[in-house]
Parts: sequence; structure tokens; C-alpha cells
Amino acid sequence: MTQFEEQAWRLPRRARFSWLRPFLLVIMALVAILLQVYLPLFFQYLAYLEIPLLVTVYFSLMRRQPVVAVFYGAGIGLVQDSLSSNPLGMYGIVKTLVAYFAASVSQRFDVDNLTVRFLLGFFFFFFHQFFYWVLARALLGQALDFVAVQTLLFGLMNAAVAVPLFYLLDKL
Repeated sequence: MTQFEEQAWRLPRRARFSWLRPFLLVIMALVAILLQVYLPLFFQYLAYLEIPLLVTVYFSLMRRQPVVAVFYGAGIGLVQDSLSSNPLGMYGIVKTLVAYFAASVSQRFDVDNLTVRFLLGFFFFFFHQFFYWVLARALLGQALDFVAVQTLLFGLMNAAVAVPLFYLLDKL
């Protein structure tokens, strides 16, 4: 190893993450959105797996900068809106809120702990679904049902997927 590589390896986790190239972040987001669109076509039970949300939460937690996370969340949400049948901007608004709060939470807690990652994956899925429901009722006047028990179960499923996904994204 060169002296530069040795110094970079000794940098704290936050400093190493900032070296992540922007195109890798875009590729991760596009892969997550494409998986969100095409996985339910082959596996019906994966329709409630929110991979773009988990990628948004991961990036926001690791980057720890709310302003950058807001733009990333808004971008992922708007691209996801453009590929879905939902009104344009709904996922954009909700994922922007999730990204901001995730980045704010990461400034206060150690987010490298597996238990914390599980709990944050669960919390932000529930947060995402709740605010989507609120926005659909308030902005669009849609009478959507919010089934708390079903949302809690899908939140546990997303949190269980979040832990290995975050580990995989750490390795990138």
C-alpha cells in the first residue's frame, strides 16, 4: 500500500464515505428504483419492500448532512414518482422529509450499530407510510386507509432487509 492509501484507510468512517463518487450514488439509486419497479412483477410478496427508501435512509445516515440528503431524497422520490402511477411529487416530498430526518438523527446517534440500523429502518418505513397517507389525504383529498398493523408488519420486513442491505452498501 502507498502512504496515501494507508492514510485514507485510517480516516474515520465519515471521511471515507465522503470519497464516494457521485456516479456510484446515482447508480445505487437507479438500481434501487428499478428493483422497486420490476421485483413485484416476478414476486408479488415483495411489493411492499421499499428499496429506494432504504437506499435514501442509508445515504442520509452515512452522509450526515441534511441539506445534501434532502436533494438526494427528493431526486429518488421524483424519479420513483415518474415511474409509478402516483401523482408526481408525492414520493418526492415524503422521501425528502425522510432523508432530512435521517440525516438529522445520524448526527446524534451512532448509526453503525446493527440494532440501531434495524430500528431506524423500521421507524423510517413507518414514517414514510404515515406521511404519504397524510399527504394523500391533505393535498389530494384521497380517502386512503392507514392500516397500522399491516404497516407495522411491512416495517419489520423492511427493517429486516435494511440490515443486510446497509452492510452490502457499506462494502461498496
